[in-house]
Amino acid sequence: MTLAGRTALVTGGSRGIGLATVQALAAAGAEVTFTARTEAGVAAALEAVPGARGVVCDVTDRAGMERLMAPGGAGGFDILVNNAGVIGPIGHIAEVAVEDWAANIATNLIAAFHAIQLALRGMLPRGGGVIVNLSSGAAHRPMEGWSAYCAGKAGLAMLTRQIHEEYGAQGIRAYGFAPGVVDTDMQGTIRASGINPVSRIPRANLRPAAEPARAIAWLCGPAAAALAGQELDVRDPALRAAVGLEALQ
Repeated sequence: MTLAGRTALVTGGSRGIGLATVQALAAAGAEVTFTARTEAGVAAALEAVPGARGVVCDVTDRAGMERLMAPGGAGGFDILVNNAGVIGPIGHIAEVAVEDWAANIATNLIAAFHAIQLALRGMLPRGGGVIVNLSSGAAHRPMEGWSAYCAGKAGLAMLTRQIHEEYGAQGIRAYGFAPGVVDTDMQGTIRASGINPVSRIPRANLRPAAEPARAIAWLCGPAAAALAGQELDVRDPALRAAVGLEALQ
């Protein structure tokens, strides 16, 4: 698979699954831009992927995202990976602050919608593009203490289907992709909370970020076209075989 000649944007690309995705896309030949919230985050990521372009921008900064993704300039991306996300607030519904709950939705759903909207303005005139929204099993079942995260990811899953409904016939391929339980900083936060079964998964059982990143890069290529509009899971045996990942035991 090659993505040579394609331009990609990965939000939240300075660490974890985001950074691994930047690496995977770059290895496939794409010209990759990523966002991070700090200069330090950009600098650290560029040490791992020196050929990428890093931009300091919080995805909730609408003006900043509009500058980054202006279709007439360097922001005419062929690929958008909506990776930026937060897990908190972790707590029962009656206990969490509504402001914290709203901040989660602002990042995980509203900012993702805005990035999609901006990406479409560049993709549609060029005849197509690929959008990968980072999903989760939490999009489809409730998890104790994660009301905001579950609600945001459920909304994003529907948004993936909506993109396909409105723009699939115009060459836009949208995917929801659940990366499984991966060894990231977010999982560290989850373990520290101790609030549901996910928090009690031993770190030794977590998967490496390179695994879902490889699948995301594969989704951006032509071989995945028949799966457009679907919610996919890295643990699915058929998907793993298509991507070239080893079967799970």
